Amino acid sequence: MSDAGDGITGTGPALALIELSSIARGHRVADAMCKRAPVRLMRAEAVSPGKFLVLVEGDVAAVDESFRVGTDVAADRAIDKLFLPQPHTALWPALAGGANATEGVESLGVVETTTVAATILGADAAAKAARVRITEMQLARGIGGKAFFTVTGPLGEVEAAVDAALGALDAALVHTTEIIPAPHADFVAKLR
Repeated sequence: MSDAGDGITGTGPALALIELSSIARGHRVADAMCKRAPVRLMRAEAVSPGKFLVLVEGDVAAVDESFRVGTDVAADRAIDKLFLPQPHTALWPALAGGANATEGVESLGVVETTTVAATILGADAAAKAARVRITEMQLARGIGGKAFFTVTGPLGEVEAAVDAALGALDAALVHTTEIIPAPHADFVAKLR
């Protein structure tokens, strides 16, 4: 289970994700998390294959409190979880699906994970470690429950970003990584 910064309290932005094996329990977790503390529910949705994601944001103390109750309610239905205080600012547009600027792609890095929590944690580590842009983040919908993110930038920066993501993750949660130096223009045009 991914769990960055367990027990940290304070102010500033934070996010928390609980990934569950039960859609029904996921609904209950989302409700409990929202009732517990003043957080904003970013996602509460079923994804393949029969998983449920609950993602909240808010200040660190509120998200921490919400995350703790959500973890308790999820109990043995939790697949993975993440509490992330002070996430990189590049995560917000990526989580909202608006990070797909693909002009000027020098190199492309792809990190594919087996859980959504791992992808978010890996993307945060990548963005904090190197001068890259997160250009895409897919969170389990329509891809068999896996998740991935892509980064672009100079080759050395993309390599550093992928290495940082791998360093932040349990190896068992990493499905595959790829680095593509100087991708072909036709391929870049097809990137989401």
